[in-house]
Amino acid sequence: MSTELELVRRAKEGDEQAFAGLVEQNQSRIYNLALRMTGNPDDALELSQEAFFNAWRGLGKFQGESSFATWLYRLTSNVCIDFLRREKRRSGGAPAVSLDDEEAYTREVPDERYSPQRQVEADETRRLIRAGLDALSEEHRQVLELRELDGFSYGQIARLLDLEEGTVKSRIARARLALRKYLVENGNFFTSSSSTK
Repeated sequence: MSTELELVRRAKEGDEQAFAGLVEQNQSRIYNLALRMTGNPDDALELSQEAFFNAWRGLGKFQGESSFATWLYRLTSNVCIDFLRREKRRSGGAPAVSLDDEEAYTREVPDERYSPQRQVEADETRRLIRAGLDALSEEHRQVLELRELDGFSYGQIARLLDLEEGTVKSRIARARLALRKYLVENGNFFTSSSSTK
């Protein structure tokens, strides 16, 4: 049987049989990860197939800094997290006011929160936070987004990513510090007294 390294090399050259070998070596592990993250066998099957498809398409970007299995594991986690976010948004229910009615609604009840200046400030804040998140390492960005943007508990994140809860907490703490440092250095965030803490 060929080694993972050899299969990756051949797959990068377009050898579909070599990639099939990589799929065979990893399919059980990847399906189990997707199942653990989604809790649904049908979703797990679909998402693990999507992860393998993404791996085939993105094979040229795989630099070999980690094992192929580790890279594939990260791809699968990302596919599942995206899926869970979509599901969470979908189950959030429809807005009480139709978007078509928004203009009429805001004319009746003026709301200063939507002034052009506030909008520009909010857009700039979002842009800076997004850039700050993008500047984090993948493992730190992933846990921070799950916690702060998606509202998952430490326990849920630990189960999703197959980590110890203590590891999740320490990664989130480090990610928050790194993000705070980025925002202090690149934006008008925090007062000078609070940035000396």
